[in-house]
Amino acid sequence: MLSSMRTQVGIIGAGPAGLLLSHLLHLRGISSVVLERRSRDYVERRVRAGVLEQGTVDTLVESGVGERLLREGLVHDGIELRYGGAGHRVAFEKLVPGRAITVYGQQEVVRDLIAARLAAGGDIRFEVDDVAVHSLEDAPYVTFGGERLDCDFIAGCDGFHGVSRPSVPEGVITVYEREYPFAWLGILARVAPSAEELIYARTGRGFALHSMRSPEISRFYLQVPAGQDLDEWPDERIWAELKARLETVPGFTLATGEIIEKGITPLRSFVAEPMRHGRLFLAGDAAHIVPPTGAKGLNLAVADVRVLTEALTRFYADGSAALLDDYSDICLKRVWRAQHFSWWMTTLLHTFDSDDAYGRRLQTSYLDYVTSSDAAATTLAENYVGMPYEVSP
Repeated sequence: MLSSMRTQVGIIGAGPAGLLLSHLLHLRGISSVVLERRSRDYVERRVRAGVLEQGTVDTLVESGVGERLLREGLVHDGIELRYGGAGHRVAFEKLVPGRAITVYGQQEVVRDLIAARLAAGGDIRFEVDDVAVHSLEDAPYVTFGGERLDCDFIAGCDGFHGVSRPSVPEGVITVYEREYPFAWLGILARVAPSAEELIYARTGRGFALHSMRSPEISRFYLQVPAGQDLDEWPDERIWAELKARLETVPGFTLATGEIIEKGITPLRSFVAEPMRHGRLFLAGDAAHIVPPTGAKGLNLAVADVRVLTEALTRFYADGSAALLDDYSDICLKRVWRAQHFSWWMTTLLHTFDSDDAYGRRLQTSYLDYVTSSDAAATTLAENYVGMPYEVSP
């Protein structure tokens, strides 16, 4: 016999999407329970994206969880595109005045949200097992670890490999996806950043990205072949390759230090639509994945949650389901814009085939256009800092 409890919104997944949704709903007086199969320590230490759009920063600050973000986040008013032996700055302050990006690790966002929810008495269940969703069309409930959670709605915020999306009946969801013939080798290093802003470097050896997490911690990425074994990349080789791809402009020297974390991530584009079935709503990576080149993953999750929060607020305020019915269409409009931008940045900066001289010349031509035309640079800048929200809670 299952022990039973009830809430208004059952949330599966304690990543940024699930935690932010629970927090925003709490501010609207809507109850929720968050279920997470991993431990709190794992969730808070999991290193992911670290570039926050202007709208993401505004959302966190306006909802009361931005104090540490404002204190410790690194505000950037531009990025550098480095290719052909020169660096070219895309100046956000000129092209999109008043909008910037903030470097602040996803795990820090998660820590802030967990602290806020627990301080407010929020119900987050870590290390739950055997999670399953049921009766999605009319009276949804979630079972887990010998318990049953009845709810009005279920939010599937449990990522690409979670249980939410596969619970939708076959044939309801259409999947669009693309896999890339390379991966990113990412490292965290205990060394001060060698530049004040992110550097996106395109070279004949492959792509490299210089980023940072704090004034003392740097983040780097290298394009490597898909399926590459991490054992093939000892620290010495990683630093040598980063130097070869980043020390391509006069006067730039890459500082090196202790590598404290490294891993290889395959690149893929993925969209599942619609993002709703019955009373199950998918958000974040459960519904869409983008290659990290455009820094959109976490930011798309925040955008989804904003729409879902407003839709649920209206439903509980006056019974209107209109925005719930429009949830998927509204979110997918932004998702596909981000899909295109992320694909464009990826194809612009990565090496696809060492023998494709024609493709390399096309890349150079478009990079020349972006770095010489304010119109082209503005397109990159406004997508990078984040398009305006269509629905605002």
